[in-house]
Amino acid sequence: MVYGEERNTMKITLRVWILIIALMLAVLMISPSFKSGAVIKSVDQNSTAYQEGVRQGMVITEINDQKVENMEDYSSAVLEIFATGGEKRISIKTQSEEFIFLTETLPITVGNLPKSKIKTGLDLSGGARALVKAVEIELDEQQIAELVAITSQRLNAFGITDVNVRPVKDLSGSNFMLVEIAGATPEDIKDLLGKQGKFEAKVGNQSVFEGGEKDISDVCRNDASCAGIQSCFPSTEGYACNFAFTIYLTEDAAKKHADITDTLGFDDTGQYLNESLYLYVDDIEVDSLLISSGLKGQITTQISIQGSGSGISQQDAIDDSRANMNRLQTILITGSLPYKLEIVKLDSISPFLGKEFSKGLIMLGLIVFIIVSLSIFIRYRRIKITLAVILTMFSELLITLGIAALIKWNLDAPAIAGIIAGIGTGVNDQIVLIEESSEKESARSTKEKVKRALFIIFGAFLTIVAAMLPLLWAGAGLLRGFAFTTIIGITVGILITRPAFADIIRNTLEQ
Repeated sequence: MVYGEERNTMKITLRVWILIIALMLAVLMISPSFKSGAVIKSVDQNSTAYQEGVRQGMVITEINDQKVENMEDYSSAVLEIFATGGEKRISIKTQSEEFIFLTETLPITVGNLPKSKIKTGLDLSGGARALVKAVEIELDEQQIAELVAITSQRLNAFGITDVNVRPVKDLSGSNFMLVEIAGATPEDIKDLLGKQGKFEAKVGNQSVFEGGEKDISDVCRNDASCAGIQSCFPSTEGYACNFAFTIYLTEDAAKKHADITDTLGFDDTGQYLNESLYLYVDDIEVDSLLISSGLKGQITTQISIQGSGSGISQQDAIDDSRANMNRLQTILITGSLPYKLEIVKLDSISPFLGKEFSKGLIMLGLIVFIIVSLSIFIRYRRIKITLAVILTMFSELLITLGIAALIKWNLDAPAIAGIIAGIGTGVNDQIVLIEESSEKESARSTKEKVKRALFIIFGAFLTIVAAMLPLLWAGAGLLRGFAFTTIIGITVGILITRPAFADIIRNTLEQ
């Protein structure tokens, strides 16, 4: 009899330890942070701040001796400093450095320092979301994947950060593209997606070639033999680096290039032609490149594109040069977007509304938590059972958030609703376990009752998963967060928290 009791204790201990380990891993994945400050999102490269070494990713803790604990503190301090016009002395302290300079403006974009590795969607952090489809054509899966890839390349190439582009479809099978940009306005996203992004290279007023497959057969990238940083040297503003990469023109584009350059002369050095090659995107000049004198009147499909970057340090110059090179390579490869697009649905969430929404969710969660706990205690009149339910609810929430942080899943309003639904399902399963285990009229042992309850719970789990799968595509994927987090939550329950809760309840009732 004693041997049997030891086996039972070992079984309970193992399941509870699995739950404890899962909780510890979840905390590690979430990595909560209690640091204060405002993180720099971007710095204008032509500004004095950038020249003094202020960079993206640094955390501002003080500005002109005023403490900065969040984005609001930073904004208030900057408004106070620049309340009157003229050049101001700026002292910025970060977590590791201090910068002092004179400037008339401070073109720095900041955000609140992340408190954990949990990523929040637009509903909480603010921004714009657009559901996009091609005009006058129904795209298949391969075409929509191509459109997503090109759009992602272009948005990233143009310096857009915190962007999420993915394919979605509705229940009828129609393909759409969903674009989410944190911190953007509806006007921003309309401007970014409303144009095809036509790329064109000109010498003077004459078009030489356009981006995309029509004129460019290939662009060398990620190959050191034909693309890379060529040299770095000191400059008046720090350092400068040159880059070069090879592009391959089609035969028609090569002949046109030869005809246009044949009429050009040479510059004072004799190394280059007296006209530059100007690059335009949607008729806006984005860069200009020197044309080697050896290309004058030559029909060649292989052309070296050159450019430069600069920075305070040599490493900054290298990074800037590489970014400029990647940007040019991207627009040369993609050219214009392959389809004319229209925005089917456009949503905008302000950061203020997102913050208020977060507070409301936390308050609602606490109210529901208290009501559920009191209801369980009133029903069973046992503090151990109530604490077991509370522990399980908290465990499922923490583990689900840990998984979301691990896979970098954006938690938006539908996703949070899915977490709540998962926890609600968990409470229902716990009540089933308690009722089945505490049934007194049955002749079965407590262990057999728990097994029966777990069988019922597993059947309910399969039913919920089957119900959630269609929601992954319903509404063109806008309910995907709800379905996905619900599935994660109930899977965590069926694999980790339910078995541990079952052992806790069985032990409590046997005592």
